[in-house]
Amino acid sequence: MVRFVLAVLAALVSLGAQAQGWPAKPIRLVVPFAPGGTSSLVARSFAAEMEKNLGQPIVIENKGGGGGNLAMQDVAHADPDGYTLIIGHIGSLAVNPYMYEHLPFDTNRDFMAVSLLAKVPSIFVVHADVPAKDLREFVALAKKKPGQLYYGSAGNGSAGHLAMEYLKLVADIELVHVPYKGTGPNLIDLVAGRTQATAAGTPPLLPHVKSGRLRVIAVGAAKRLAILPDVATVAEQGYPGFETTQWYGLNAPAKTPVAIVKRLADEAAKAARLPSLTERFAADSAEAVGSTPEEYAAFIGREQARWGEVVRKAGIKAN
Repeated sequence: MVRFVLAVLAALVSLGAQAQGWPAKPIRLVVPFAPGGTSSLVARSFAAEMEKNLGQPIVIENKGGGGGNLAMQDVAHADPDGYTLIIGHIGSLAVNPYMYEHLPFDTNRDFMAVSLLAKVPSIFVVHADVPAKDLREFVALAKKKPGQLYYGSAGNGSAGHLAMEYLKLVADIELVHVPYKGTGPNLIDLVAGRTQATAAGTPPLLPHVKSGRLRVIAVGAAKRLAILPDVATVAEQGYPGFETTQWYGLNAPAKTPVAIVKRLADEAAKAARLPSLTERFAADSAEAVGSTPEEYAAFIGREQARWGEVVRKAGIKAN
């Protein structure tokens, strides 16, 4: 018993020593997607604030490919010393583990949750010619015309694809999925009327909504959006508990010292409360969060349960 206590104390002292001089050099933050997307915005916004107190620069490295899996594999095998981190995402942490049969890492075993950084709500839109003013009318139309309405997405397994499949499951409707290579091509066909609906974040959709080419029929978040106060949520329109948001967090390789993880989480929480950051996010209806590692880990678990079921029931497989 004495040996056990001494071993525990020695381990704690070792962890404290590791964290005491940290960070002593720049921190690498990997973004598992190409530059220019929301994940890069979240990474750069938080990094710019967190590095002020950490005293070392946080260097952003975009590493796209494989739906985020290439970057995840890289970080899973990095030294767990607090100098390599990754932006966690709904796709890489809650969807890919169920959509891909074999991954070269274990999502839960090989990573530590640090902090939930931000949530970006999805909205559901239809082409202006679709005779549905809200979700209830769209569901009624889909039931009247099963398999005759087409929805586009940014690709197989994308957030929009999963949001629409989730809606199909809870509303018991039959829609045809048309996957594109990105949000841009998806919106070209939707605005032209070649497809009838889609789900995505507000930034790419609102310009077309304002022009009158698209109509918002529901908000996927748990509460209404300030920029769309008159649009009811999916939950309000008959599907309690429904929520679909893209989210971004901070993760580290497994076995990163707990003291370092806690320091990072504390700095992320401080950044999330800064008016400069919250105002920047609010412009895109995004919510800066900041959480403890325990809260973020529990959140990931709930999201895995939600989206694992959607992937399984919808039969979604990686291309």
